Amino acid sequence: MSKLVIVESPAKAKTIGKYLGKDYKVIASVGHIRDLPKSKLGVDVERDFTPLYENKKEKASLIKELKTNAKSSDTVYLATDPDREGEAISWHLANILGLDTAEPIRVTFSEITKSGINTGMTNPRSLDMDLVNAQQARRILDRILGYKLSPFLWKKVRRGLSAGRVQSVTVRLIVDREKEIEAFVAKEYWSVDAQFTTDNNKKPFNAKLTEISGKKIELSDKKVTDKVLDDLKDAQFIVKGVKKSTRKKQPAPPFTTSTLQQEASGKLSFNSKRTMKAAQELYEGVELAKHGAVGLITYIRTDSLRVSADAQTAAADLINKLYGKEYLPDKPRAYKSKGNSQDAHEAIRPSIIEITPEEVKSSLSADQYKLYKLIWERFMASQMANALLNTVSADIVSGEYLFKANGYTVAFDGFTKLYIAADAEKDEGGALPALIANEKLNVIDLSGNQHFTQPPPRYTEASLIKALEENGIGRPSTYAPTISTILDRQYVERQQKQLKPTVLGNVITDLLKEHFNNIVDTKFTAQMETNLDKIEIGDEVWVEVLRDFYGDFEKTLTKAETEMEGKRVKVPDEPTDIPCELCGKNMVIKIGPYGKFLGCSAFPECKGTKKIVSEAGGSCPVCGKKMLAKKSKKGKPFFGCENYSECGFMTWDTPVPDKCPKCDSTLFKKTGKDKKIYCAKENCGYEAVDN
Repeated sequence: MSKLVIVESPAKAKTIGKYLGKDYKVIASVGHIRDLPKSKLGVDVERDFTPLYENKKEKASLIKELKTNAKSSDTVYLATDPDREGEAISWHLANILGLDTAEPIRVTFSEITKSGINTGMTNPRSLDMDLVNAQQARRILDRILGYKLSPFLWKKVRRGLSAGRVQSVTVRLIVDREKEIEAFVAKEYWSVDAQFTTDNNKKPFNAKLTEISGKKIELSDKKVTDKVLDDLKDAQFIVKGVKKSTRKKQPAPPFTTSTLQQEASGKLSFNSKRTMKAAQELYEGVELAKHGAVGLITYIRTDSLRVSADAQTAAADLINKLYGKEYLPDKPRAYKSKGNSQDAHEAIRPSIIEITPEEVKSSLSADQYKLYKLIWERFMASQMANALLNTVSADIVSGEYLFKANGYTVAFDGFTKLYIAADAEKDEGGALPALIANEKLNVIDLSGNQHFTQPPPRYTEASLIKALEENGIGRPSTYAPTISTILDRQYVERQQKQLKPTVLGNVITDLLKEHFNNIVDTKFTAQMETNLDKIEIGDEVWVEVLRDFYGDFEKTLTKAETEMEGKRVKVPDEPTDIPCELCGKNMVIKIGPYGKFLGCSAFPECKGTKKIVSEAGGSCPVCGKKMLAKKSKKGKPFFGCENYSECGFMTWDTPVPDKCPKCDSTLFKKTGKDKKIYCAKENCGYEAVDN
């Protein structure tokens, strides 16, 4: 009996094929094989938003192959990813191959392992049309916004711009944060900090003034602070009381899609796109020396914290083996998911708990290993015992002035033996010396320190993802592509890890806020996401949701076009002091379809333009001129000589500030498996290990 299994990716097909054996043929659809047309709206809004799907032209030969294999197979199983998008791909496949969607042709795998595949194959079901309709509603909603709103931006700003249900409100968050920063007025405040020792312990410890005459201190300026310092000059300090306690620290829960992206940003400096690429590879399967092809982690698109009982048992057994029984909690840990989370899948965890990161390191790429190690350690720590801290809080007085000193020692390291989250609470101070009530202290230092309140920080990818999740905007699977889109569209730019709106991003956001406020309103967007979730569980009819949205949107669009009749919005240029090589006037930074460039401020009289170059530091080992940071056509960073056309020197390796000890040339840093610091000067040969 021949059986055909259709999955989404070739890597997944390869892994699953090895487990299923010779009676099965596994083929990849390579994503969607049918979609809305690119050249037109492709939605009949007058006929209940009927989508006008068409087969993808580039998939013609694959569709022919799928049809041939389906005809010659006794059974066809659709095994695309277990989510909205995967269900829709299966539905499209069923339509093209003439399969009955009410028959048990749909199988899903929460993990690509032998047991995960067996479980999926022995529990086939019919297609879930609620899931399909939730995906259709999202796709049609995004298509309407893209194909109706984007042309408005083309007419009123410039061609090539886009707006979107999730991307536009995401840009607004970044724009609004930047406006908060610009409007922020710093306030001065002061603190009084002390260092003390005891007669029995000469190691200084820190304390901070917290109260004066029983009231919390407010030291607004130097004058007030100096008065306090004068009062305390030559004063005696006495320990009023010491409070000792034990505090429990609980481990962080296993990863959801959102927290994985946040933690990978904080701990590994991975952007969300890089994280999801490595995670997808780990889920779909990697060829391991001892195990063959295995999916190393469970399904990666989830906002659930649920963990199976089998996984908890396996984790407990391994924790007991590696660390001892004392590192196990009294009972297996269960974590509560957020109220709006989808519980179809477990939290992200290792699919085979016993496979440690070190065991598979040689079989993984650098990114795969780092991410697997992060996921494995986080999950294992989530099943371990609490850490216990012995905390000490001391009140130190001098007359009406009260100082506080805090310290702690680790009584039991618990889960921290393996893992500490990037955003873990920082404990104040280290160990305090043994302090006794009424004990006199020796003053080592007493000083006033000036501080200023700080503006809210710019978003990083991690904090932006957290804000999107907290506001109910998008779904975890949309965060990475949304951030990539707003960066590619030049609405936002990266400055180190921070995300800053461009001039173009500000202009677009202001225009949308004025004429399409709902589209960039967080509450409206979150409600739309809730409606899509309700469609998924059968509580809303997808056509009704689209009808409710479209009626108001069409009126708003008509009104905006009337109000903006004959008007265009200019994107301001950023001034520079760089002279134009043609006319000598200062150039300005402009944003074009391919990014920023320098143009003459006298345009259109002068058409001088110039690329914006970023100096990388260091000098070329061939000709001695400056090194520039550049990007390949695919966006990969590299470094080249500013005189590249004549010199020809380029490298993927990063220039470092240190000079070569042999020839004084710029050194370069090579990453990856063969990481090192080396000199690229011909005939030098200097190399050093990069720690």
